Amino acid sequence: MTENSFRESGRAARDSTASGIAAVAALAGVSTGTVSKALNGTGQLRESTRLRVRAAAEEVGWLPNGSARSMRSGRTYTVGVITTDSYGRFSIPILRGVEDALGLGEMLCFLCDSRDDPIREQHYVRTLLARQVDGIIAVGRKEDPRIPLGRDIPVPVIYAFAPSTDPEDCSVIGDEQGGARRAIDHLVKTGRRRIAHITGLENHASAVLRAEGFRTAMAEHGLEPVDGVWFGSWSEEWGHNGVRSLLASSPDVDAIFCGSDQIARGAAYELAALGRSIPEDVALIGVDNWSPFTDGYRPHLSSVDLNLTTIGRRAGEALLKALDGRGEPGIQTVDPELIVRESSGPARRRP
Repeated sequence: MTENSFRESGRAARDSTASGIAAVAALAGVSTGTVSKALNGTGQLRESTRLRVRAAAEEVGWLPNGSARSMRSGRTYTVGVITTDSYGRFSIPILRGVEDALGLGEMLCFLCDSRDDPIREQHYVRTLLARQVDGIIAVGRKEDPRIPLGRDIPVPVIYAFAPSTDPEDCSVIGDEQGGARRAIDHLVKTGRRRIAHITGLENHASAVLRAEGFRTAMAEHGLEPVDGVWFGSWSEEWGHNGVRSLLASSPDVDAIFCGSDQIARGAAYELAALGRSIPEDVALIGVDNWSPFTDGYRPHLSSVDLNLTTIGRRAGEALLKALDGRGEPGIQTVDPELIVRESSGPARRRP
């Protein structure tokens, strides 16, 4: 190729790029600068704008070259996600949310399962840094605070679900107490007054926080918890045993807020075995909104949804902000949602 031919080829490539950006900008109704920010995952843009630009780029058939973009920005557009949740119950919905946020910037995720092993976790940190990831998101399987991944990590680190013990880190968590309050508010509105709480391990942060929310909500309504808080395990078996013990001491209970859907399903089967109708005699609410448990029983179980996908999306957005020089340390809390189904309907009318 002659020198003139080489110059002509380079000019044509630049013209093609310029015309591609212009076409995307025209179709999306934004400036070419906004197109660049939207496709590079930078800038303070609304999510709706990023989606509109992305859709326009796909319709035009033009997307920036990944290698060229990496060379210009000094980034690899990859992110490491390290999880302690081997079963995927919490990490998978959180990862979906992370990908929703990072996908707008054409970023890819490497998922690493540490199996709750600190040595394995540090191995993954070193491996991800060697791959020059732009950032790391650490995902927990419970809300117990965890020690940071390290003090001298050269890329932003965001903690999802399990908060970092360092207040200078950015952590995105669910509102456990708020979820419990929503459950109790709903039960009181349906006419329940004798409300009990059967939950998981007493040294588990989620159980403690849900119990605090339960007590606070009961006090706000001027009610006393039935027999305090029943701590046990996160299992269906404990749901059976807890209900059996609860009804033996307080047969007039008319609602049970369970610390998990697993406990709630065990409680539901035991209530039925003891001749109590759900929800006419005893209303029932769980936590997690896990469909194998909420939909696998009749009547379907009401449950507090901690919005794990939203937690993941917020964590991804926090990482994008940090990469853009706008990191926000501290804890960000995602509001839960109460999914009302048949198990928490109105109480039976007394003659």
